[in-house]
Amino acid sequence: MTKLRITWIRSGIGRDRSQRRVLRALGFHRLNQSIVQDDCAVIRGMIGKVRHLLRVEGEGS
Repeated sequence: MTKLRITWIRSGIGRDRSQRRVLRALGFHRLNQSIVQDDCAVIRGMIGKVRHLLRVEGEGS
């Protein structure tokens, strides 16, 4: 299964509570943190909800 490297690049301050909860559910604890997740539909949906706050690498690999 392919992996995605996801980096949190914009703050969740002032964002909707559900967006902050998605960041936590993805595994983020602090700004500029990078995590590696499997490329699956569930993770893609979560990324889609907060795409404007993240940088995603490894797509199409």
